[in-house]
Amino acid sequence: MGLIKDFLKSKKLKAPRGNYSAAEVFTGYSPVFTSWGGQVFESELVREAIHAKARHAGKLKFTMQGSAHGALRRAMQYGPNELNTWPQFLERCMNIYDVQNNLIIIPILDDFDEIAGYWPVYPSACEVREADGVYYVVFQFASGKTMAMELTRCGIITKYQLKNDFFGENNAALTPTMELVNMVNQGIIEGVKNSASYRFMAQVDNFMFDEDLRKEGERFDRLNFINKSGGGVLLMNANWKNIKQLEPGKSVIDAKQQELIEKNVHNYFGVSEEIIQNTAGSEKMNAFYDGEIEPFALKLSEALTRMTFTQRERSQGNEILFTSNRLQYMSVSEKVNLSKELGDRGAILIDEIRELFNYPPLENGAGQHAPIRGEYYMADEGKGGGKNA
Repeated sequence: MGLIKDFLKSKKLKAPRGNYSAAEVFTGYSPVFTSWGGQVFESELVREAIHAKARHAGKLKFTMQGSAHGALRRAMQYGPNELNTWPQFLERCMNIYDVQNNLIIIPILDDFDEIAGYWPVYPSACEVREADGVYYVVFQFASGKTMAMELTRCGIITKYQLKNDFFGENNAALTPTMELVNMVNQGIIEGVKNSASYRFMAQVDNFMFDEDLRKEGERFDRLNFINKSGGGVLLMNANWKNIKQLEPGKSVIDAKQQELIEKNVHNYFGVSEEIIQNTAGSEKMNAFYDGEIEPFALKLSEALTRMTFTQRERSQGNEILFTSNRLQYMSVSEKVNLSKELGDRGAILIDEIRELFNYPPLENGAGQHAPIRGEYYMADEGKGGGKNA
């Protein structure tokens, strides 16, 4: 683990003492997941779909509400840990979430056993075990290292959860499509190889015995290939007739089949070609946000809230939220019209209008008010207008 081991202060993350056994669950299904699907990320088609989601998830804004854990709130303004910014953290979380259908976040603990940050783990296998009435999540990594953490201190979000009480299903449903993708890629490679070679077929006459035919074949090879005396031209005698070049067949699928494969991948991960190529308009971007980014943000918010605050602290309004300014997905003309309609009526602040166009807030809080145009006025203030809301 090296640097990460020291950074996570893993002396706090140790296996439970004594004997521990598999956790008992209602379904009787083993509370274990094994990483399946790391190889899907090696596919260009899958990676571009996942990256499109991760790119937009990285825009989510972290906010911590309430009065508890003031020191943690101040530290989280600059990133979830000392090694990652929030965009880096969120992008990796989305990558793990889509590849494994499970995302497990563990706390970084300080010397007083208090949360000082967050870290997303990528185990090769994960299991829930029980010892002395306490549930633990036991991680096994590709390096062979193992680590355990109390279940209540971990943040777990899942996708396609059915049989397992703790974890989501794997990506085996994508296997047929991935096999097609692999076959297509191999077909393209073989097609390029075949196009760079020449094949001929010829008829050989005047040979009564098989031995004579075999010797003629050996002579042909020796003359043209072994001794390389052909000089790039095949040397044949009069016995060779009806010489024809064999054209290689097509090794790639047609456009409709390729489109179907791409559509299967896009449907599985919830993205469209316009989202991947950054050409989607505000309508499609809002639909993408509603279907993919917002559900992920809600799950992540709940997971970090539960692992950070006690039930009493949560009841007092302490929570962690990941939000996104959905108005950023609008076109420039739509933003201008919205600013006119809502800004003139005092519905949004000056700084909120500036945020739409990626401008910084005005200094000294000058943008924290909403001026109303003269022809508009507050109903309880009488006529006259021009007064701030």
